[in-house]
Amino acid sequence: MDSWTFKTDDIAPADRLGAWQQAMERLKLPVSSIAEPDKISGRVTCLVSPLGIELARVSGTPQEVAGRYTAQQPGIWLSQLVSGQATLTDVDRTIDLKPDDLLFGPTGVPARLNFTTDFTQLFVKVPDVALSARLVAPLSMPLGHLSGQSGINHVFARMLSALATSLDELSSSQLRPIELSLTEFLLTCLTSHGTSPLIGCEANARQTNLHSICQTIETMLGDPELEPAKVAKAHGTSLRYLQNLFAESGKTFSNYVRTRRLERCRADLISPVYINMSVTEICFRWGFNGSAHFSRTFKSQYGIPPRDFRRQALREASE
Repeated sequence: MDSWTFKTDDIAPADRLGAWQQAMERLKLPVSSIAEPDKISGRVTCLVSPLGIELARVSGTPQEVAGRYTAQQPGIWLSQLVSGQATLTDVDRTIDLKPDDLLFGPTGVPARLNFTTDFTQLFVKVPDVALSARLVAPLSMPLGHLSGQSGINHVFARMLSALATSLDELSSSQLRPIELSLTEFLLTCLTSHGTSPLIGCEANARQTNLHSICQTIETMLGDPELEPAKVAKAHGTSLRYLQNLFAESGKTFSNYVRTRRLERCRADLISPVYINMSVTEICFRWGFNGSAHFSRTFKSQYGIPPRDFRRQALREASE
């Protein structure tokens, strides 16, 4: 697991401003202005999960983060105001943020976030590779804002607040279930609140239905005889409609199921909960019919056989 920390207190006063700007640039967060540069104070804790999700808790004095980094890995960023006051400015709107409010958008898109008081903010970057299997329909979105005061957003916001508080204490093995939950929450919040740019049209409804079907598939991955007709029946829709949704997404049902099974196996292989479960038992647990086929498929997907992947992950976790 990659991790790093930064504190202005560790830097000579005359060098703190430049060092802080460099730390923020490392997070791809360009600082456009600082209220009192000679009094700059800040701290960063950053972890990168096994799946490549970057989690950074940033605390600092009043400042503005504005601009964009175009040369970034494709994905979605998410941020939450943990404490303090801030405003988001996006083209023709300004949003006053409250603690627990969530912001999101695609990487490489310009944004302006102005912290008017001392603040703590959690920044999360989810690479496309971590979402592509779940985001079966393309999601091209503008900057968005979700209130964290009620409903599923509130549950997600509480999870993120706890994550921000505990970031210094987490190990690689502990991050694995967190990253799975985080991506699931993110996609559910975006879909259930109609944040797609296709909001209000038939295409958005079909995208939402596809996401719902994929959630049904998640509950059935362990069935080795899983097929489209079973999922359509369980979801209460027609087989033809299900097949059309997958066709429109540019993916096939079988490829989607295989990818999700591989991800579930990959998670179990490095989970301390299943440390005494063999690779063969794990592959059968998630619907694969044979260990040899599973091993070939896993290596094709991740570039390493499952047994070697497990040994490598356990070795890194113990270092």
